[in-house]
Amino acid sequence: MKVNVISRNGQEIFKGLELDASAMVSDLQQAIYSRNKKLYPARQRLTFHLKSGVDGKPFVLNPKKKLVDYADGNENFMTVVFKDLGPQVSYRTLFFWEYLGPFLIYPIFYFFPVYKYLGYEERKEKHLVQTYALYYWSFHYFKRIMETFFVHRFSHATAPIYNIYRNCSYYWTFAACVSYNVNHPLYSPVSELQWKIGFTFGLICQFANFYCHIILKQLRSSDGVGGYQIPQGFLFNIVTCANYTTEIYQWLGFNIATQTLAGYLFLTVGTYFMYNWSIAKHRRLNKLFDGKDGRPKYPKRWVFLPPFF
Repeated sequence: MKVNVISRNGQEIFKGLELDASAMVSDLQQAIYSRNKKLYPARQRLTFHLKSGVDGKPFVLNPKKKLVDYADGNENFMTVVFKDLGPQVSYRTLFFWEYLGPFLIYPIFYFFPVYKYLGYEERKEKHLVQTYALYYWSFHYFKRIMETFFVHRFSHATAPIYNIYRNCSYYWTFAACVSYNVNHPLYSPVSELQWKIGFTFGLICQFANFYCHIILKQLRSSDGVGGYQIPQGFLFNIVTCANYTTEIYQWLGFNIATQTLAGYLFLTVGTYFMYNWSIAKHRRLNKLFDGKDGRPKYPKRWVFLPPFF
């Protein structure tokens, strides 16, 4: 089989690449890589040249499928469109760095004399709620790091490398802001009953969040591939994005216990992002599982934040 590779504006990049009739899309990616070492497979996005597929849009070629599956009747020649996705980084690396920052930054304001250099008199004894806030925060991000390596399975192997700078800026900045306020020498704690209720509620949500991630893991095969499925069990029986629900409520528990403006701002921004992700996923699942042509019908559920949304 001969394959022409062109850019999205029609410019020819590689002409007449010779591949076996049984070649996989991954073989084509390797052929491109062998001709340009900068274009490793993770940087490549290949689509079928003809306007085929759902809603008249081109197919994105699956590396685990054969090229002839996209040949559209011509098994001797085809043209594919190439897009360079730019430098990539694995999702595990991305998540590790964005979570490691908060895990290390938050304790700095608790253990070290930061405030002395900012003109405040250091408090000799910490409020008990400040100590438990440190434990709570550290446990959360330790859990997230462990889930990154031992629980999560990713539908895409890599992400653009600039995501590291964007995500780390978000997580690391908020970690410093929240820790600065919670551990400040002038910090005034809430009542003991309130912070106990907040931390208890938050911990329940943290363990619920972990169980939601276990359920999501089981929806994918070990290589991260498996297509979309309807999540079932536990909170997923009533809410589409139960993992986001528990994530938001566990931070609500933290803020009930610590009561800082920075903490609530962190919760608000995070909720906004998860709101958009949840809407997109809910619509996608309803579209995929429409009850037609033998497909199951997606059940009626809350989107992500019962009893409000």
